[in-house]
Amino acid sequence: MNKKDAVKIVETLKEMYPDAKCSLDFSTPFEMLVSVVLSAQCTDERVNKTTPNIFNKYSTPQDFANMDIKLLEELIHPCGFYKTKAKNLKKTAEILVEKYDGIVPNNMKDLMSLPGVGRKSANVIMLEAFNSPQGIAVDTHCKRIANRLGFSKESEPEKIEQDLLKVIPKEYYKDVNHIFIWHGRNVCTSQKPKCDSCKLQQYCKFYKYNKYL
Repeated sequence: MNKKDAVKIVETLKEMYPDAKCSLDFSTPFEMLVSVVLSAQCTDERVNKTTPNIFNKYSTPQDFANMDIKLLEELIHPCGFYKTKAKNLKKTAEILVEKYDGIVPNNMKDLMSLPGVGRKSANVIMLEAFNSPQGIAVDTHCKRIANRLGFSKESEPEKIEQDLLKVIPKEYYKDVNHIFIWHGRNVCTSQKPKCDSCKLQQYCKFYKYNKYL
């Protein structure tokens, strides 16, 4: 994939999804962090149905640090893997209170040092909470599209991200995080992708391979 084609792909997707944005609901950086942690192996829709009941009473690192772990587990139970997520969220809250004066850090290194926050999550938090995209969050949709279009042959998210960053200019990082997800949900689905109606056919290795089988 060369930079010229990469930009054309991004521009095309921007035209296809002009309203693409983050689908997680939040009002503060900490709420964003909690939502991202809960979204692992869970749909954003489910997270958004779960968090209002939490944030109405517990919305700060201090609240989470002081909360009984069993209560936290109960509150986030609908999002799955609740024991691990509760443990990570409580520990993260304690770290934020003790080390960062209750403030979510606005840099990748410190974010990635928090329990339950990997590079993908840190990318999302930097973009959504601080409007400062540092890279491209590689979720299942992004991975699938990057592989199918030919951006990357890698399977590991961090390696895929590095391949994407080589050809996508930084000014597009914010858009890519959203439009790849929307395209993955609407057209380039895991099962039965809508290739015949996709506007990226001319760039897509997956389409060309299957077309000429």
